[in-house]
Amino acid sequence: MNRKNILSLIATASMALTAEAQDIKLPQPNLQRSTKNVMETLASRHSTREYSEKELSAQDISDLCWAACGKSRDDSHITAPSAMNRQEIRLFVFTDKNVYEYNSKDNVLVQKAVGDNRDLLASNNARVQNGQGGFSQDFVKKAPVSLVMVIDFEKFGSKDENALMMGCVDAGNVSENINLYCESAGLCTVPRATMDVKEIRKLLGLNEQQLPIMNNPVGFPIK
Repeated sequence: MNRKNILSLIATASMALTAEAQDIKLPQPNLQRSTKNVMETLASRHSTREYSEKELSAQDISDLCWAACGKSRDDSHITAPSAMNRQEIRLFVFTDKNVYEYNSKDNVLVQKAVGDNRDLLASNNARVQNGQGGFSQDFVKKAPVSLVMVIDFEKFGSKDENALMMGCVDAGNVSENINLYCESAGLCTVPRATMDVKEIRKLLGLNEQQLPIMNNPVGFPIK
């Protein structure tokens, strides 16, 4: 093998290792985590729009994503109710470093975009960030993590009115799991619909059959 081929193989191997390193294997969800009981959680659940600078650990993110829509009693079911068990809600994790998709089967965060893109969740239109009018909810950018729910109509097998209705219901189910988990585990969040759907689709490589529908910024409360 000549020197050129050897260098090519090294470069290819290096790129493969780099691509692999971009994904994050999460620790197993801690099902014994100390939390409030269900009745206490329901009584104290509330929306929060202020977050401390404390980062979520890998274990925090694993437990959070699992609570949202992780694999539950077997490989065929998830923690959130799903119409006809289509599991059409895809969960994306926005951080200050990268954007990932949660792979519940392997408990892995699969990198989908590079960099801090939380500004796309602050308003309906990214132009707001450039001072071109509208409004912006900048508190979203202070949350260390934001979870974005996307309805995948390809998984549902239809995009008719009923599919849209059930997709919205299922996204609400996932969001409520997030809301209740955060309250029970000492985190804070608020369910939201505001975000720049068009730019998020571009960022994540989504098509017209995949609709970003809700998001939950998540962090620790300010004490």
